[in-house]
Amino acid sequence: MQFKKLTFLLILIILVVTGCDSKKETVVKEQTKFQISSQLAPQLTLEKNDIGIDFKELKGKVILLNFFATWCPPCKAEIPHLIRLKDKYKDNFEIVALNMGEENGTLSPQEKVNAFINDYMINYHVSNSKENFKISDIMGNVRVIPTMFLFDTTGKIVQKYVGIVPEEMMETDIKKALGI
Repeated sequence: MQFKKLTFLLILIILVVTGCDSKKETVVKEQTKFQISSQLAPQLTLEKNDIGIDFKELKGKVILLNFFATWCPPCKAEIPHLIRLKDKYKDNFEIVALNMGEENGTLSPQEKVNAFINDYMINYHVSNSKENFKISDIMGNVRVIPTMFLFDTTGKIVQKYVGIVPEEMMETDIKKALGI
């Protein structure tokens, strides 16, 4: 019994001594402002703030931030729904699609993304940039695609979608975000 107490005490002391470190840690400030290169529009500036995300060039609009990949079947299946929603709410609604690259984790060749945009007749912003991976991390380390975030007109996240989502559900949420 005495041996167990001594052993426990010794292990506890070792953990405390080795677990405490007097080295000063370096804190890296998270980048909060991003430039997105968009295939179908000028560059977009996104800035994270206390409320959510400030989409500088798209102020006052409801924004759907869509993390997708060109090789992802559910991502491809949702494109017609996104196109219809963009057409229907064109004055007050924008979609910003962020390509998450190839299956091996590398950035997609721009020619491949351009062909994808043309093949699917995409009518919304599409970005193919290393910045997309950083934005993914800031949004909570997006690892499942498709993942989408719906922002109201103030830049506050009002809905998160993981996986394919019915068009009617997105439309209901867009209307709520627009106040109609």
